[in-house]
Amino acid sequence: MYSRRKKTYERHNIWRSYSDMMAGLLLLFVLVMCVSFMQAQKNYQEKLAEEAAHQLTQNELLSQLEERESLLASQQTELDEQSALLASQQEDLDKQSALLASQQEDLNKQSALVLSQQSELEKQNSLMLQQQAALDEQEQLMMAQQQKLEQIIGVKADLIADLKQQFDEHSINVVIDEADGSIALDSNVLFGYNENELTDEGNEMLGELLPIYCKVLMTPDYQSYLAEISIDGYTDTSGDYLYNLKLSQERALAVANYLFTIADSFLDEQEQQNLRSKLTANGHSMSNPVYSEDGQINMDASRRVEIKFRLKDEEMINEMKQILDTTSVGISE
Repeated sequence: MYSRRKKTYERHNIWRSYSDMMAGLLLLFVLVMCVSFMQAQKNYQEKLAEEAAHQLTQNELLSQLEERESLLASQQTELDEQSALLASQQEDLDKQSALLASQQEDLNKQSALVLSQQSELEKQNSLMLQQQAALDEQEQLMMAQQQKLEQIIGVKADLIADLKQQFDEHSINVVIDEADGSIALDSNVLFGYNENELTDEGNEMLGELLPIYCKVLMTPDYQSYLAEISIDGYTDTSGDYLYNLKLSQERALAVANYLFTIADSFLDEQEQQNLRSKLTANGHSMSNPVYSEDGQINMDASRRVEIKFRLKDEEMINEMKQILDTTSVGISE
């Protein structure tokens, strides 16, 4: 009984011990679970806190990323605008480059043209210098000719003035042409009608006039300039031309012949020789008639004998004078 009780007690103690051990284990398990739960809770809280912090960090990073993306977008927009501006500027630059190239081409053409014109100008300057040299030479020649012309004109004027003075001093009434120094003698006084022999009145007239006229022309002051002394006969316009030509020639010869018959009375031998070398007698028939103021031919005045002189190179000098006058007018214009 006791043994049984003892066994029951022992069994009971074993179950109690087992129960206590199981309760202890359970308690330990609970404690472990509590600790684990608390540790898990703590870990969970820490994880939540960490995730919250991480989320915050992510949000901040996301915000920063968005700001950066916004900034990048803004910068990209500015870059696009700058790219567009650069493209526009590049286009303008290309246009300006093309314009500059065109202008450079034009400038090259203009430079070539300027060089060509410069070359042409140099040629023209050279030609102008040559022309100026020729012009200077011509001007010097013209000045020399002008001086010669003025000298000849002065000699002619002096000669005519001396003739007039000598005639006045000898009280001989005669008209001297101021242009050529000629003296017109009335054929009606010198000759009879259709005659070629001098009348007494004609001889007297020539005897007074010819010595003075020839003596003045034969003076040394005028001798070197004198080219010719001419006696020219003229008739009126009536009658036959050839008849009048013969008559005018015979009358001119009659005056010349009378001059040489009296020449030794007022000229020395040398002067007579000079007179023979310069005197000519010519008949002109009815050419060069004299007209009245009413335009009609003056028949009496047309019948005449003219005595005139010509200085050396006078025709050339008269032509030169016309050229000089024309040149002077051209220069003055």
